[in-house]
Parts: sequence; C-alpha cells; structure tokens
Amino acid sequence: MAKEGADMTEETEHMLETNIEKETENMESPVDAKEMRAVVLAGFGGLNKLRVTKKTMPEPREGEVKIRVKACGLNFLDLMVRQGTIDSPPKPPLVPGFECSGIVESMGGNTTGFEVRDRVMAFVNYNAWAEVVCTPVDFVYKMPEEMTFPEAAAFSLNFVAAYMMLFEVANLREGMSVLVHSAGGGVGQAVAQLCSTVPNVTLFGFASCFKHVAIRDSVTHLFDRNADYVQEVKKISPDGVDIVLDCLCGENTGKGLGLLKPLGTYILYGASNMVTGETKSFFSFAKSWWQVEKVNPIKLYEENKVIAGFSLLNLLFKQGGCSRVKAVMEKLLSLYNQKKIKPVVDSLWALEEVKEAMQRIHDRGNIGKLILDVEKSPTPLMASDSTETSEAGEEEEEPEGDNDNKEHMPFIH
Repeated sequence: MAKEGADMTEETEHMLETNIEKETENMESPVDAKEMRAVVLAGFGGLNKLRVTKKTMPEPREGEVKIRVKACGLNFLDLMVRQGTIDSPPKPPLVPGFECSGIVESMGGNTTGFEVRDRVMAFVNYNAWAEVVCTPVDFVYKMPEEMTFPEAAAFSLNFVAAYMMLFEVANLREGMSVLVHSAGGGVGQAVAQLCSTVPNVTLFGFASCFKHVAIRDSVTHLFDRNADYVQEVKKISPDGVDIVLDCLCGENTGKGLGLLKPLGTYILYGASNMVTGETKSFFSFAKSWWQVEKVNPIKLYEENKVIAGFSLLNLLFKQGGCSRVKAVMEKLLSLYNQKKIKPVVDSLWALEEVKEAMQRIHDRGNIGKLILDVEKSPTPLMASDSTETSEAGEEEEEPEGDNDNKEHMPFIH
C-alpha cells in the first residue's frame, strides 16, 4: 500500500508539472459554443449511476460568471450526494460537484470584478463536474499567480472549512490542542497546516497506517484510525484536548465530547460513518444515528463544554454567509502567498475516471485532495464504462448479476 501511495505521488507530481506547462497554451484552445462534457448522476445509488455525457453549455445570467473549467475538487460529501444520503438533494439526473477552477469566459449583466481570461477558483451549488459552469460572482475568486488549477480546485472548500472551524467557531489560540479525524484527507491536511501557523499548538491526528510516513511531519501525535484514540490521547494529555473536529459522527460524538477540556469545543462537520458500502445503507444510517450520544444541555453547562456543527455549503448557499467566507478567503490567500499553506493534491483523474476516483476516496486511499482534471486523457480501461450513456445522461439498464459484480470490483487497491 505504501509503495502504491509513493507511485501515485510521483505520478501526480509529474502531472502537476505537465499541467503548469499546458495552462498557457490552453488559453488559446477553441471553444465549443454549443455542447460540453459533464459527469451526470442518473439516479442515487452506486458507481454505475455515474456517466460522462454531452450537455447543453450554460450561459451566464445577470450577476454570474461563466468559467471554462480546468479542474474540479472531489470530496467525501460527493459520495454522500451520489448515494442520496444528504439532506434535501436535487432530483436526479444532476451534475455533482461544488468547487472548481478555470478561466473566465464571459460574464452576465451587472457583473464586475473580473475580466475575460482571468484565472479563477469558485464555489458552485452543484454542476461543477463539467467543462463549463456558471456561478454567482460572489462565489468566484482570483487565483494567485503561482497557484496551479489543480491546487486551486483543492483549496476553496478544504481550507475555508478548516479555517472557519478552527478560528471562527473554536477560537484557536497559542498553546491549545486539537484532535482531527481523517488527518490524511483534504480537510485534515488543511487543519494541520493552519495549526502550524499558531505557536505551540498540539495536533492529535488519526489516519490509516499506510499514510503515516507521508503526513507524520504535519501532525504532533499520529495514530492509526482503528486505535482506541481516547486512551491514546489521555496517555499524552490526561486532561484531554481543547478542540475536537469530527467528520465521522456515530459513536465518535460521545468520545469526542468526553475528551474535551473545560471550555473546549467539539465540532461535527461530516458523517462519513454513514457511508459503508457503495450504495445507501439504512442499517449504517440507523446505527450511526443510534450511536450518537444524546446531548444533555445541563451536562454541557456543568462541564463547561461547547458542541457545534459546521456546514460550509449550507453557510454559502442557504444562509447568506458569502461575505464571511470572502473575508476568510482573503486571509487564506494571504497565507498562501506567504507560503505558509499549500493544498495537498493526491492525484489527478479524467472526468471519465470519476468512478475510480470515487472508489479511491471511499477506500480512504487518498492523501490530500482528489482532482478531476477536465483536460486529462482517460486510461482506456477505466474510461470504457463511464461513457456509455444516452444523450439525456440516463444509464442503460444492466443485468442484475453484472451490477453485483461491478459494485464489489476493487478499482484501486
């Protein structure tokens, strides 16, 4: 596993270098004004619900920016979207994806702050996994000159979420201690880098053993994700920790609250324990819900503890938090320009390889962020099953036996 991770890192570094060389020449590439390629989720379920198909290219409305996409971010949340386990998902067929980077192609009326050919990164309320997207101007940010498109696609969601949880919700200060699950993932690595900007912060991280060599320098105390982390933490810090960042949910909620020091903050920002198999599992959902410790407000009062939740997408798209996010992005871009933070890109995948990319993140095989590179040519064996689609993006029905075999196919490991 470690050798495979090293091979993937070498390949990713080479592809990033190639990407930088291609960016300038691609500015002049011809633009198809009618259709575009996009990843379409035909219905909620397994990997066989994803297809790459042609769709009508969107045009910007008033206040929107049209972006020729170069790279898109892939997050664990996208797996939950595919399975239909998130709250109030759009009705399929839909184009997934919440973040991208690319080049401004045009703008709608009353849209200022950008020019055609600007290099940008953007939040998108779905529809990011396509060659072209349109999104409100308030969700778009200019990229630093040294930042590559894959890095930009790995930056927005992970670093904004990490920063807001640490500094705006939990008020991280010098000398405090932080516990983070999935320390090798995109958010986990963003948390590690941001903690390093504050003096004397102790970071407890948990990740699969094969990731430890790659990330051990970014974490103060690193443990296997299957270890009894409550006991491991208490051996080092008997009083517990100041901040717990939990993306797992389930039984970890009670454990995290139990580890908090007085005036400590527990933040839930995900529920990956609900995702076990390739398709939605009502058993896993019910088990995770049942294992969540019922919080007693009187107990919180008596123990001086804080429990919070954080959803960046809800803050952006449902709660009008755009100005707060913009202020955070300015701080993060300043840290990037000072070379204090830098997105960690695990690997690049063609749109046609989205199933394999999803399998990798499902298996927790990534170190950092997985990126869909819109201009990357797919590996033929990987792409063959992702492009069989009708023009509407609806998948052809397959024999039940074939589905069963494909759902258990190990794509990466």
